Amino acid sequence: MPPRHTTPLETVAVTVPETALEAYEAALDSVCDTVGFFRDERTGDWRVEGVKPVGTHEPELAAALALAAALTGVTVAADRAATEAEGWLARTYASFPEQAIGHRFAVRGTHLDGPTTPGRITLTLDAGVAFGSGEHGSTRGCLIAFETVARRRPRRILDLGTGSGILAMAAIRLLHRPVLATDIEPWSVRVTGRNAALNRIRPLIRPLLANGWQHPAVRGGGPYDLVFANILARPLCLMAKDLAAALAPGGTAILAGLLHTQARWVLSAHRRHGLRLERMVRQGNWTTLVVRKG
Repeated sequence: MPPRHTTPLETVAVTVPETALEAYEAALDSVCDTVGFFRDERTGDWRVEGVKPVGTHEPELAAALALAAALTGVTVAADRAATEAEGWLARTYASFPEQAIGHRFAVRGTHLDGPTTPGRITLTLDAGVAFGSGEHGSTRGCLIAFETVARRRPRRILDLGTGSGILAMAAIRLLHRPVLATDIEPWSVRVTGRNAALNRIRPLIRPLLANGWQHPAVRGGGPYDLVFANILARPLCLMAKDLAAALAPGGTAILAGLLHTQARWVLSAHRRHGLRLERMVRQGNWTTLVVRKG
C-alpha cells in the first residue's frame, strides 16, 4: 500500500524547454518525494512537477532551482498548488491509458491492473514518468514500422536516443535479441534501465549514456542490422553519414521525430549517403521513415 501523508502536500512545477529538462528534473528530484514530467506537443516544452510536504526543504529547493538556472541559462518561476494525497498520481495515471499500437504491441503503465491484452506483446512502462508512453505519433510510427522490419530477424540492434526504452524493449520482446540503447540524457538512461527491469528483460538491454555516434561503444557495436533513431530532424540529417557507414549491407534504419514537412529534407540527407526509402508511416502530424542500405 502506498504511503499516506499526514501533512499537507503541494505540487511544485516548472515549464522549461527540452534543453533544460534534465537539470530541472534533478532539482525537483533532490527535494520532492516524487517527480514526473510531461511534454506539451504543441510547444515542445516540458512541464516538470514534484510533490512534497508543504514548507519542507525550502532552502534546498531554492538552491537547486538556482543551480539549474545557472547550468542551463533558463530561469523560470516555480508554480505551487495544493495537492491532495494521491491526487498527483491520479492525474498522472489518468493521462496514461493502455495503448494498442499496430498489430503486435500494447503499451501500459504500472498503475493498470488486470490481465494483459490477448495476442499482443505488452510493454509496461513506469507510470510516474510520462514520456515515451506510445501516445506520441513518432513512437507509434516506429512501432508500426518495426513490425514489418522485424520479419528480417535483425541481429545487431541499436536504439539511438532511447528515451523511455520503449523501442529497444519492443525489439527485445519480439526478436529476443540484445539491444544497445543510448541517450544523451542521464534520466533517459536511468528510466530505460528501470523499465527494462519492469519487463524482466534487463539482461538483454544495455542502457548507455552516449553522444550519438561519437561514443566508442556505439561505433564499435556495428555493423548494425537495425537502428532506431527517434530524435529530431536536424540531428538526424547531421548524423546521416555516420548512420550509413554503421549499417550492415541490407541493414535498416527507422527514423522518426519528424513533422511531415521535414520528412523530405531528412530523406534527402540519407539518400546522399546511399540509403533508399523503403516505407513512410504517418501518425497524426508525424512521419516515420524506413530506409535501407543496399
